[in-house]
Amino acid sequence: MANKDAKSEERHYVYLVRCADDSLYCGWTTDLERRMEAHNGHVPGGAKYTRGRRPVTLVYSESFHNKQDAQRREYAI
Repeated sequence: MANKDAKSEERHYVYLVRCADDSLYCGWTTDLERRMEAHNGHVPGGAKYTRGRRPVTLVYSESFHNKQDAQRREYAI
């Protein structure tokens, strides 16, 4: 039951990063800090798009209570 409660409080983030070439990349995640580390190559993961455009800097984020709302917002952006 505790796991279900933790899951219901989980946040989903939509974010924009500015790449070294001044382009923008939009994505969504449940762990914003880890995702930024991944985009910058400090931990495995990250997007293929950002790999060749490092370093990236977080310029904007929004949080949502569920994945579907976050994904809808990412698509809208």
